Amino acid sequence: MVSKTLRRVGSSACTLALLAVAAVPPLRAQKAPGIPHEKYTLPNGLEVILHVDRSVPIVAVEGFYKVGSGDEKPGRTGFAHLFEHVMFMGSQNVPVGKFDQWLEAAGASNNGSTNFDRTNYYETGPSNALPLMLWLDADRMGWLLPTMDKTKLDLQRDVVKNERRQGVDNAPYGKADETILPVLFPQGHPYSWDVIGSMDDLSAAALDDVKDFFRQYYAPNNATITIAGDFHPDSAKAWVKKYFGAIPRGAMAITRPVAPAITLTRDTVLVVEDRVQLPRVYYTWHGVKAFSTDDAALDAFTDIVANGKSSRLYRTLVYEKQLAQDVRMSNQSQKLDGMIQLVVTAKPGVQPRELDAEITRVLNDVLANGVTERELTRVKNGMRASMLDGLASVASKAFRLSYYNYFTGSPDYLAQDLARYESLTPAAVQQAGRTHLAGTPRVVLTIVPDGKTSLALTTATLGGIK
Repeated sequence: MVSKTLRRVGSSACTLALLAVAAVPPLRAQKAPGIPHEKYTLPNGLEVILHVDRSVPIVAVEGFYKVGSGDEKPGRTGFAHLFEHVMFMGSQNVPVGKFDQWLEAAGASNNGSTNFDRTNYYETGPSNALPLMLWLDADRMGWLLPTMDKTKLDLQRDVVKNERRQGVDNAPYGKADETILPVLFPQGHPYSWDVIGSMDDLSAAALDDVKDFFRQYYAPNNATITIAGDFHPDSAKAWVKKYFGAIPRGAMAITRPVAPAITLTRDTVLVVEDRVQLPRVYYTWHGVKAFSTDDAALDAFTDIVANGKSSRLYRTLVYEKQLAQDVRMSNQSQKLDGMIQLVVTAKPGVQPRELDAEITRVLNDVLANGVTERELTRVKNGMRASMLDGLASVASKAFRLSYYNYFTGSPDYLAQDLARYESLTPAAVQQAGRTHLAGTPRVVLTIVPDGKTSLALTTATLGGIK
């Protein structure tokens, strides 16, 4: 799964860099810098966000589509990620392979990514490459379908299938997400399947199905184009109008998925045999939506418990008692829902029940006695450093503007986002942990070496979080 794509990038590295100054209080009086921007909408519904930064002669373009795997339907999974690949296969005026070639010849680079909620495409290059970037993005938004055929679909379908084999089917511990998600989330929940989709659904995808998916979600009225860097706004507006203005609005209605209520009523204990050397345990609780009331507090809680080498469980399990190879905990909040996950891998010869006993002890201690000011200060400093570090590149700022725009309605939400963390108190962090973890049903998955199911945690051996 995709974690805090925006706010948590680099938090572990920042944590390590800030250990020496962990006791230094955050600079609350220092105002977080904004990202000056202009936002407007074309008649066809395309949102446009402009941010000028002339510090270096580089420009970034972010094509942000409001569609992810959560917009798919059961039996038709994997389409969002599949289209991330198809969008690089040429369009009416761009032959196959020329998208990358022409950008590289201009000194630019590009890529894309997909998660539950969105798909983004991005280019970064010298300022004089901006017209080319915009034209290429417009051509595939408006004129991809005329050249879309079964040969292209089959080629990219095979690429995605191979990615699934490498990242899921044949990867150690690779089936964790697709085992946990349908148990944590009820049937039909938009997050109850993995982003990459199932092999059966990818195989069954017909050309007309894929074209309909494009017509519905790859319309200008479901997209945002963000330009950040060294450019002249008047010129950029003229190019955007010229290249994107003629693309018609989508004719198909877009209905956003709704997340049903979670129905997990008791702990669910699972075991998967895999070709691995060491057992690994996944504890997963239902979480909260991004930017909701407890979101920031749960970020802090999970950081303090098991994110980075100074966290409580890392010190206990890895350093002091040497029971674990690694341990990590994260609050994975998305647009419609979220989950909290703790993952720990045993050292050779260590039983998962030994790990569970120590995890249960530490979690119950934090829930009962709270976190310290020093721990919370470390988190606040790390969050501030991570967010400000994201202002170092125009590509990162372009993504931030697009992300905040979709999730909050305000492209320049950085100061408000940072304020959520800087206003946290130890009591608020403790309360969020108690609300969402204490006595809350969870999914506990143990992945064990083939033939060693006896190592797995069971209902009888699982400790209680209270």
